[in-house]
Amino acid sequence: MPDIRGPWRYLLWLAAGHRRVLVLDCVFNMMWAGGLALTPAVIGQTINHGLVARDQTALVGWGLAVLGLGVVTALSAMAVERLELRVKVEPGYRTMQFVTRRTCELGSAVDRRVSAGDLVTVGVSDIDLIGETLQFGARGVGGLVGFGFVAVLMLVGSWQVGLLVLIAVPVILVVTTRLSRVLRTRQGRLRTQQRELTDQAVDIVRGLRVLRGIGGEELFAARYREGSQRLRSTALRQAVASAMLGATRTFLPSLLLAGVVALAAELVLTDHLSAGQMVAFYGYASYLTIPLGQMTFAVSTAMQGHVAAANVTRLLGTEPDGAPGRETPAPATGVLPPGPGVLADPGSGLLVPAHGLTAVVCSAADAIALADRLGRYADSAATYAGLPLADLPPDEVRERILVTPADAHLFAGPLRRELGPADRPGGPDQDDRLWAAIDAAAARDIVEALPGGLDTGMAAGGREFSGGQQQRLRLARALRADPEVLILIDPTSAVDANTESRMAEGIARLRRERATVVFTTSVLLLNQADRVALVLDGAVAAEGSHESLLADPRYRSLVERWTAAA
Repeated sequence: MPDIRGPWRYLLWLAAGHRRVLVLDCVFNMMWAGGLALTPAVIGQTINHGLVARDQTALVGWGLAVLGLGVVTALSAMAVERLELRVKVEPGYRTMQFVTRRTCELGSAVDRRVSAGDLVTVGVSDIDLIGETLQFGARGVGGLVGFGFVAVLMLVGSWQVGLLVLIAVPVILVVTTRLSRVLRTRQGRLRTQQRELTDQAVDIVRGLRVLRGIGGEELFAARYREGSQRLRSTALRQAVASAMLGATRTFLPSLLLAGVVALAAELVLTDHLSAGQMVAFYGYASYLTIPLGQMTFAVSTAMQGHVAAANVTRLLGTEPDGAPGRETPAPATGVLPPGPGVLADPGSGLLVPAHGLTAVVCSAADAIALADRLGRYADSAATYAGLPLADLPPDEVRERILVTPADAHLFAGPLRRELGPADRPGGPDQDDRLWAAIDAAAARDIVEALPGGLDTGMAAGGREFSGGQQQRLRLARALRADPEVLILIDPTSAVDANTESRMAEGIARLRRERATVVFTTSVLLLNQADRVALVLDGAVAAEGSHESLLADPRYRSLVERWTAAA
């Protein structure tokens, strides 16, 4: 498991996991930097011993040395490019794996615990910044080695020039580091506002039909414009900090270059440096802009990576509602017997027999809470086949108990793959089972109207379908999964009465030998139920058939309220 005790710890954990590639990247970066750093020195020797001394043999020898350094530098640069691509992509891909797995583990709690903005930010930019942090960290190591080579060569050639470089470089690094911290703070604010604005946009899109119905479009549009302008102002302040840092990274090394050249020229005029050394020092000064840029850019990228890693660790540290902490995970000690069993929730007194259709009439809040407990998405004392759900392996619970909320997501891809189980190969028998589920959900007309039938591609969220059509496709998918216990939350709330009647009959027919729980106040579904439970304030208040419970005014008020609304 990744180390999520802090952003820096997470980045170091990623670096340790890719240490082989990182070490090779650092080695080739050092070879590349060393080759560039030594080139001015070799050129200086070529001038002194070849041109000035008019020694053709020395000229050819030192010229070949320059050529050899060029070949080594070029080969090292090729290796660096290949390795840096891996260093950038692999940690980001690994991070996305962790985030995806954590999102799946959160289950139904993901909407309550993680904002859509967080997920979008991680997938769009954070994984790139994390990869770039490691990538430019290796470049920073190469820059440090190159700077060390040049500093030593300068000190050997002229202690005055070497001392100037040794004093100026730390000053440049301090200034750029302080500016990088300012940039990190402003980037953190920008990320927060981006996340909030993305959440607002998602809410508006999801509730657009409702907003149009109540005339709230202009109000929410005005709020979005206001948030957008705040984000724009924050982005401009962040851009100012980024521009100042970029200008500093360019101006200060250039200023150092001018100082080194001026001092070296003065030393040549006073005969303290030879012509070859002067050329070498100019090359050193020109080269210094490269390692300084690498080191300062590594620092600024690390600050951005810190912000990105903070977002990732916060998301990875999110626990499901009522889940045990990471430090003390609850072991799975129970073993379920083969075959269906009774599902029970002692907290509410609800019992779900191993066979038949059980309807639950309750408020929307109670329906969500009960479904989460029965599906082990929230900590509870619920049991299945007499064993506490908390003691059972989560994978086995998910395989046997399926919770399908009213807004379950429809994924993009061929309809056959979306509706059929991914772990079961296709064939005539599987197609027959799929069509049986489609018929039970009254969705045959939807499929037959598509140009490619079941092989037609569907957009993410099924946005090409109406709300009622999406609901029928969700039900078909749940019925085809064929779990031992199927828990449905308002599966017919967006369809007309005729379609709802066919869906209710289909659920009862197809699930006759399985356990099915339906949270609903629909009379058509309640008429098909083998037993009905009335839940008030989180506890079962009455049980019986739909006809018998109509004598209870509390039950009748809930059902009649739905009938009047319909």
